[in-house]
Amino acid sequence: MQIESNDVLVVTDVQNDFCPGGALAVPRGDEVVAPIQSIAPHFNHVILTQDWHPANHTSFATSHPGKNPFESIELAYGKQTLWPPHCVQGKVGADFHPGLNLPQAELILRKGFQPEVDSYSVFYENDRLTPTGLASYLRERGFTRVFFAGLAYDYCVGYSALDARRLGLSAVVVRDACRAIDLNGSAAAIEAHFAKAGVTVINSADLTS
Repeated sequence: MQIESNDVLVVTDVQNDFCPGGALAVPRGDEVVAPIQSIAPHFNHVILTQDWHPANHTSFATSHPGKNPFESIELAYGKQTLWPPHCVQGKVGADFHPGLNLPQAELILRKGFQPEVDSYSVFYENDRLTPTGLASYLRERGFTRVFFAGLAYDYCVGYSALDARRLGLSAVVVRDACRAIDLNGSAAAIEAHFAKAGVTVINSADLTS
């Protein structure tokens, strides 16, 4: 697949807490670093995203006495999975994985910083109404095709790719540069959504500069 000038690579949430030893470790999450580093030089434009939660975030099980991680509750905007506290602002767990070295990144987008709403997608918070501003940024920069890599395949990467399609952007997920949580079949579920929405799934070997 040929990379064009109006393509952008969005590297999603490659942070310590999502890697082995972290508070919400994605299985083999650190394995995304090498393929991301290998594909990034193909792109003229790179964006990084970062989960950035306050310590009292509503998605944390600790914010709901009697609830445990990975249980679900109903919030004003709908069903919310509860997570262990992770990617807390200013903590080491919120830092990018030390092997991720992308100084050419043009933007670092932080999400999930509002205490009362979670944010999986890099475009909208989980209320599906509150934009992060990334769509406007991409539009003003003239980007029309977005490549996604990072963590986790079946949550933040997947929701972002689907939102890109809803916004009229072409969306490509680099599968071997992602790892999945796969909670209750979530990996297969996101792939079914990809097929319906027209999200393209490739491997890093498919990319050429």
